Amino acid sequence: MADYYGLLGVAKDAGADEIKKAYRRLARELHPDVNPDPETQEKFKEVTAAYEVLSDPEKRQVYDMGGDPGQSGGFGGFGAQGFGFGDFMDAFFGGQSRGPRPRMRRGQDALIRIEIDLVEAVDGVVRELTIDTAVVCSVCTGRGTAAGTTVQECGMCRGRGEVQSVQRSFLGQVMTSRPCPQCGGFGNTIPHPCPECAGDGRVRTRRTVSVKIPAGVETGTRIQLSGQGEVGPGGGAPGDLFVEILEREHETFERHGDDLHCTLTLPMTAAALGAKIPFETLHGEVALEIAPGTQGGSVITRRGEGVPHLRGHGAGDLHIHLEIRTPTKLDDEQVALLRRLAELRDEVKPLPTFTAGTGGFLGRLRDAFGGSR
Repeated sequence: MADYYGLLGVAKDAGADEIKKAYRRLARELHPDVNPDPETQEKFKEVTAAYEVLSDPEKRQVYDMGGDPGQSGGFGGFGAQGFGFGDFMDAFFGGQSRGPRPRMRRGQDALIRIEIDLVEAVDGVVRELTIDTAVVCSVCTGRGTAAGTTVQECGMCRGRGEVQSVQRSFLGQVMTSRPCPQCGGFGNTIPHPCPECAGDGRVRTRRTVSVKIPAGVETGTRIQLSGQGEVGPGGGAPGDLFVEILEREHETFERHGDDLHCTLTLPMTAAALGAKIPFETLHGEVALEIAPGTQGGSVITRRGEGVPHLRGHGAGDLHIHLEIRTPTKLDDEQVALLRRLAELRDEVKPLPTFTAGTGGFLGRLRDAFGGSR
């Protein structure tokens, strides 16, 4: 028998709310509307079967005790007449009539993942999404019946949605109630279903949804569009549509939270003499001032030029990490000039200075923000 707890990713002592949350999370990821491949659809069926058992207290007890909640007489000795654990509980504690279940039910939630670039994450963007989903049948407007017809009371259960039977067991005769096999527990039947939706009250179609992606989102951010999921059976209320953000990497800037980082490599002369460097930000070119004597590993911070805070005001910062490029190929004149400079600075025989620490981008990043090893 399948490991239902493992399929839902919950512990064996998980409560009803935890089981429900786990199922809803998995259903959003595995629903056929989101992942139509056969393997994912099979996984969705397994997860749904697990939820149907673990969300039903009686079936869960049968499962926990080693029985098969999908088969009558799951405990063997409880009778070949179909007397299961649920019937046992009904017999001793007074099983109550559940009544007919409604044909109109809320629709499933749906999840769509979209990719955006860093500029769109910084500025925000409006996207038009094309989705395949269930909508109310325009022919029967959700009723599920053909024109001029209505549902009819089930002749077997007389509208109760369930049937009762007397069964013999080692306890004697007991009364059990089960969903009506003729109407499926609805209490009524559709003798003349709508030809467009076959009685479901909804049809599948492709439609376009506009979603506003606010500035400051990042990978993993989910935007909820209430009522934009699929319509439920019988024309029931639609579920919600969740749009999950995947942010593509940028060729220049690396994001850390709401801060942006990049590395600017300068020639040795520009670092020594100072310079004004044209620098392309996400919103255009600026003139970057390099102070004379700038050292490798320095960081220029431009406040508020990072990613806007998704919740709240302001934005992160832009950190520009400076690297100094030492020339590797010199002609005779350049060598002579550097030797003369070394003589003037009394550096012909330099005395090196050693300090603790590591180089590289991460090391400089740590040092810039006062981190410890």
